[in-house]
Amino acid sequence: MEKEEMIKKMVSILADEFEVEQEAIQPEANIKETMHLDSLSLVDMVGLVNEEFGVEIKTPDLPSLKTFADLYDYVYTRL
Repeated sequence: MEKEEMIKKMVSILADEFEVEQEAIQPEANIKETMHLDSLSLVDMVGLVNEEFGVEIKTPDLPSLKTFADLYDYVYTRL
């Protein structure tokens, strides 16, 4: 899967699941702020990424995933 294709799929899935506008999901935007995530919904997001892309986000790696660009790079390098 090409990176752009993965990003489009992820934006669509996250926007639908967390009820935010796709336009709000910008590469440099903060994930937690943009999607209004608390710790429980962050776990939901991790599970969703694992389910949709087969990529397990490890708990120690979560603090480094601040922006959507961080998330895209993390997932893409593990596909």
